Amino acid sequence: MIKHIVMMRLKESAHGKSKSENAQLIKEKLEALNNKIPGLNKLEIGIDFSKGNDSGDIALYSEFSSKEALAEYQKHPEHTAIVPFIKEAREEGSVVDYII
Repeated sequence: MIKHIVMMRLKESAHGKSKSENAQLIKEKLEALNNKIPGLNKLEIGIDFSKGNDSGDIALYSEFSSKEALAEYQKHPEHTAIVPFIKEAREEGSVVDYII
């Protein structure tokens, strides 16, 4: 099994919306991918409430059946349709992929 974890900091505003509005929209758009992409076993989004200096705004946690399933997710049309929205709203991000 593969775990794919992404943490993002968002811009104060993008798409004519606030950071918190965009965080909620990103959460909804990404969680809508559950049960739509083969090999994606679980995907959840957490929105940070602590607002600390070192905090990200959004954490994505997902599980895939294999490295190949993760690669397919990355290029799946349902996922790639969301990517431009996220990139416009994101200030910075980091990713960790690992095998368990």
